[in-house]
Amino acid sequence: MSRLSNIAGVILAAGQSSRMGKVKQLLPFRGKTILQWVIDNALASSLERIIVVIGHRADLVEPAITGRDVTVVINDYYRKGQSSSIKAGLQALPEGTEAVLFMLGDQPLVAPETINHILNAYVTFQNPIVLPLYKGKRGNPALFSRETFHGLESLTEDCGGRSLLKEYDGKVLQLEVYDPYIHFDLDTDEDYRRLLKLEAE
Repeated sequence: MSRLSNIAGVILAAGQSSRMGKVKQLLPFRGKTILQWVIDNALASSLERIIVVIGHRADLVEPAITGRDVTVVINDYYRKGQSSSIKAGLQALPEGTEAVLFMLGDQPLVAPETINHILNAYVTFQNPIVLPLYKGKRGNPALFSRETFHGLESLTEDCGGRSLLKEYDGKVLQLEVYDPYIHFDLDTDEDYRRLLKLEAE
């Protein structure tokens, strides 16, 4: 698959899984872990490079992704919230990176085709932020161009990139995709049971 040389993927997988009560990145699903599915879907897309930000129980998570063609970044400040992982991912980008697709480490069902649809929309329209929608509702992953990096670097605590939407009002591309799983992440045991039910079906 052709690569888009200036667009990177940053997978945010440093959280403490506090609502789950276990390391959700390592939960099994269809012969792999949740995080392995996220990484492999990213690797199957047109993203040029993949950066995986880990933190909580990095001693367990990092060995589970060894051998995959990704850059692993350990965020020692993960307790400060998602903003710390966003910053860690940005700091690991090669010079000249044009845009970043932020992916969540607990969304194993987002398809490579969905990722490519977002990337192609950015290449075509050049909006500084591209957000996917399914049936009119926003989901993840979300793309942010270099124009937004300064704002992302100023985030604090558990704020994500969507706190920049007001600043970029009128310049955000809201892209309809045909993937309901942009809304599906794993926060609780109930979410995981739903995922396993999908596997059984």
